[in-house]
Amino acid sequence: MKLITLLFIFVLGIFNVNAQIINPAEKLALPSTLSESSGAIFFNGKLITHNDSGGENKLYELDTISGQITRTVTITNATNVDWEDITQDDTYIYIGDIGNNVSGNRTDLKIYKLSKNDYLSSTSVTAETIAFSYANQTNFTASSPNTTEWDAEALVSFDATHLIIFSKNWVNNNTKAYLVPKSPGSYQLTPLAASLNSGGLITGGTYNPFTGKLYLIGYTSFLQPFIWVCANFNGNNVFSGTNTQTSLSSFGFEQVEAITFVNENRYFVTSESFSQSFISDYAKLMSFSTNDASLSIRLIDTPEDVFLYPNPVINSLTIQNPEVILVEIYDSKLSQLHSSTNKTIDMSPFSKGIYLIKMTTNTGQVIVKKIVKN
Repeated sequence: MKLITLLFIFVLGIFNVNAQIINPAEKLALPSTLSESSGAIFFNGKLITHNDSGGENKLYELDTISGQITRTVTITNATNVDWEDITQDDTYIYIGDIGNNVSGNRTDLKIYKLSKNDYLSSTSVTAETIAFSYANQTNFTASSPNTTEWDAEALVSFDATHLIIFSKNWVNNNTKAYLVPKSPGSYQLTPLAASLNSGGLITGGTYNPFTGKLYLIGYTSFLQPFIWVCANFNGNNVFSGTNTQTSLSSFGFEQVEAITFVNENRYFVTSESFSQSFISDYAKLMSFSTNDASLSIRLIDTPEDVFLYPNPVINSLTIQNPEVILVEIYDSKLSQLHSSTNKTIDMSPFSKGIYLIKMTTNTGQVIVKKIVKN
């Protein structure tokens, strides 16, 4: 028998609410140093970005109010062959050297993994390496530029143990998703079961853990930007649910390259400068909002074999279930207070009140329970 618990929760992607794209607009012109900004995360109050192929092996911190670069961090053991995206979790930053559009024959595809502690404490850091290849790619003969299906520009952190790479398919725009372990090593990747007929080129992605939704950005052959919102999917098979495309035509002609979430309803987008035929434009930082921050009431079907004790809790909270791999704690205002893989949590610093415990299992199932702190 299962227990049904009535909880006030925010949109976790487990009920059918389509995100609305609100107020897409240009925020500022990127400095010339970032004319080929290709990936972005929002961390420590700053936008962190990098340039793509041929750029330096550096990350740049951008103040999103002034538009000024405030700090530069060099990855000492990395080469920017074709850095195309960046993502993060609680403790690491991941840089995707995953671009492969020139001839589709790269055999040195990789992801650089660097500690956030190292990043914050020094302007020169060393990264670990996650190397990969595509199991289904058997022909490495160089092709003509922009004619390969083995290119990729979008990388997201999905859960405690996996990243996901999304292909930029120049052949037929059929985007595939590839699960990548976060542990350093060398891997052969096979696509997840479901794919996406994207209608264009996917160039960036962000998975928002506050909403359980995936956002993929891209553009058509006529440089018309768009965004896909993927929700209600099964486990890590991210295209198995509801996939909704929205035009970002209000941005105009843009070679959009990166997207990152700021919170549950705020996003930043970067574009590259470009010059094609009779049109050209400068690199930009843009933004939009969604309606995902609203509260809703939902019946959560909570497995009986997930135990949290003691409840009420005074000091230490224990979660008993071997399948739980990520634990997040939110207050009544839905502010995230804790996120880790630990199943024993010191709650003594928390104020008295009611908290929501969001647990993610190794199959991608989301479980939410209420806990009282005395």
